[in-house]
Amino acid sequence: MSKITVDLEYTTDFLPKQALNLWASDKKIANHMLTKKWGKGNDFLGWLSLPEKSLQQLPQILSAVKEFSAGLEAVVVIGIGGSYLGARAAIDSLTGPFGLHRPGPEILYAGHHLVGKYYIDLLEYLKTKKWGIVVVSKSGTTTEPAIAFRILKKALESQVDKATSARRIIAITDEKKGALRKLSTQLGYRTFVIPDDVGGRYSVLSPVGLVPIAIAGFSVEAMLQGAREMQMESENDMKFDTDPVARYATVRNAFYHQGKGTEVLCSFNPELHYIAEWWKQLFGESEGKEGKGIFPAVAEYTTDLHSMGQYMQEGPRNLFETILIPKKVKADLPIPEDTQDLDGLNFLAGKSLSYVNDAACQGTTLAHHTGGVPVIRISFDAIDENSLGSLFYFFEKSCAISGYLLGVNPFDQPGVELYKNNMFKLLKKPGY
Repeated sequence: MSKITVDLEYTTDFLPKQALNLWASDKKIANHMLTKKWGKGNDFLGWLSLPEKSLQQLPQILSAVKEFSAGLEAVVVIGIGGSYLGARAAIDSLTGPFGLHRPGPEILYAGHHLVGKYYIDLLEYLKTKKWGIVVVSKSGTTTEPAIAFRILKKALESQVDKATSARRIIAITDEKKGALRKLSTQLGYRTFVIPDDVGGRYSVLSPVGLVPIAIAGFSVEAMLQGAREMQMESENDMKFDTDPVARYATVRNAFYHQGKGTEVLCSFNPELHYIAEWWKQLFGESEGKEGKGIFPAVAEYTTDLHSMGQYMQEGPRNLFETILIPKKVKADLPIPEDTQDLDGLNFLAGKSLSYVNDAACQGTTLAHHTGGVPVIRISFDAIDENSLGSLFYFFEKSCAISGYLLGVNPFDQPGVELYKNNMFKLLKKPGY
């Protein structure tokens, strides 16, 4: 049985069976485009085999990480988009909101925006720490991470000598070319390679994601094993009834062609915040092209039921909802009894918070479905390394299939370049 289940109980009355059968048939064509490398962007399909390739590379990664991390209290991961979101999604999910479940150094993040106050505060925080840097950039010239690396490299070199600072930097970059590769060779940084055939948003199961996750102290082996299980499960004929990738990719595209152009991914677990942010980047940058694409939005329940809940219940019916549901919780807390019972909640005394949270999830599903919103429910075992590996691979392959169903190249991002060109013109960069 699959570790990931795509439950369509609350979608079927919105989808004519004939339309669903049509999309299920087209899905087979899209899968052949992917697996036979017939589709657009077929030179960026290296992520399909990353689970087994990265397992082979694991001894090298773990050895380098052990040596690098020894004695460090904090590590700053520098990157933007796919260069950091996958790692952050896994690390934040597993660490918890207060850092109580962190087995390794504290992981901090930079290079994902251009706000000076953030860097002032970050540098102040690092003054009393023994810290290092993992910088992720294929070229070494992407503006946000390149500026961050300049700032943090200088700060590190001002705290320790240059030889020590070089030992406290890992660069994940191109194998042969680029500014970061050149600097790494000059200064002797430890390096890992971003594969040429893997785009940033599909790179979490490469050293881009695995190195920071391993530094944080989590089992990247278990993560890769989970991804490998999902890879093998989805390598067959993608039968709609049994393959979760086939079900998810097919149904979301069927809704899109009904005019439901927004997908709201939500969960009732705050630990999954950055899983949703990673998903948003994966699907947004892969599908939003040529005037096409499902807009990926994110909500966190029950919090957002008290803000976006009204819109979800009674707003325009141009959207559908996907709920992420872990089947198991690692810990739970009973609700205490209160003598006065002024809040009227003694009927819940002795019940667990997860019992109430599950009821909120089911109640929300029923309410939104009744209000005209189709609800896809994606269940997975637990918020642990193995399940997250499966989830990463599940969404990556679903996204690739969805992109081909839409008729776009799911592996390029030409629209991202325009803001950079405009910014460089305004900054009077030579050549612009």
